[in-house]
Amino acid sequence: MENLRKHIEEITPISDDEFEYVRTFFTKKRVRKHQFLIQAGDRVACEYWIANGVFRAFYVDDGGREHILQFALENSWLSDYHAFFYQTGANMNVVCMEEAEVFCLTLLAREKLASDLHKMEHFFRMKVTSGYTAQQHRIISLLSRNPRERYEEFGSLFPDIVKRIPKKYIAEYLGISRETLSRIHPAHRRRSLN
Repeated sequence: MENLRKHIEEITPISDDEFEYVRTFFTKKRVRKHQFLIQAGDRVACEYWIANGVFRAFYVDDGGREHILQFALENSWLSDYHAFFYQTGANMNVVCMEEAEVFCLTLLAREKLASDLHKMEHFFRMKVTSGYTAQQHRIISLLSRNPRERYEEFGSLFPDIVKRIPKKYIAEYLGISRETLSRIHPAHRRRSLN
């Protein structure tokens, strides 16, 4: 859990006593590769801080087509936030892409923690703001950039993810075909043949 403390302290300092209190709100969960953390239709009880591992969050449309909304890895927060905050059924799925460990935080625990420690309310507000601006940036990128620009930006923003997930998911996330990704970056084609 020391990594969680470091993560919090990137935004706000926290004392030993405060962190001991914070940690009581989290429960640890191990997640197997290909296991769902969230499935569409299920009630979403928690948001998750990823200690290690990689996850893919996606929506499946009426035609059965998967649309990747997000990849998340170490030090990321992840949930179906609409379902989490409004306590409704999930609209999206979250699946584990490699063995992982997450720390779970319920909505009630989050609210109490934010109420009891102003530092944590500030921390959560800054994380929500960061997530919202990242989503806006992604939408603008999808609307305004060509496939090569989207790929180059993705690679510069998330170099660790590029090395850890299958290229078909990167192509799907970028809204391009695997063939287009291979033309943009031929090394992906060579790697996928090995």
